[in-house]
Amino acid sequence: MRLIDRLVQRFPKEASNVTTAELTTTPTEAVEHFLGALARRDVEAAMASIARDARVIIYPLGVRDSSDALRGVLNDLVVAFPDLLLRVKRVITTGDVIAVEFKVEGTQAADYAGAINQEKHLDVDQAWRFTVRAGLISEVHAYWCQQQLLRRLGVKRFDQIAIV
Repeated sequence: MRLIDRLVQRFPKEASNVTTAELTTTPTEAVEHFLGALARRDVEAAMASIARDARVIIYPLGVRDSSDALRGVLNDLVVAFPDLLLRVKRVITTGDVIAVEFKVEGTQAADYAGAINQEKHLDVDQAWRFTVRAGLISEVHAYWCQQQLLRRLGVKRFDQIAIV
């Protein structure tokens, strides 16, 4: 069974109103809860794993902010790709730091990252690094190739993203 399927089974939707601290005992479990909720496209359940004062850096989008910025990015993602599929490839745990390599797939149904909706299929490899403290994710660093993402969405000119 794939890791993401185990995560969705382990953290069903009805668990989304339970705090992450009640669901987790290890840093890996906090990240698993986050990924499982994101795989179900449940942004609020995913955000339950994130500390309110978390430091968030999403390098391709130039985001250096708090958990509210992450909520916005995740909301944009699930709205733009209602058939979002998350395929976890690898999880590396080193103490309270967890690195996850995964692929995001879906068909665009709304504008995303400045690219107008052309109903293009997206598949982009990503790597996210999480730091967990006291059962909550306190830092998120997200990496992917923004040029690959824009090419998948049919953007021809990177200096004028919305023009195709």
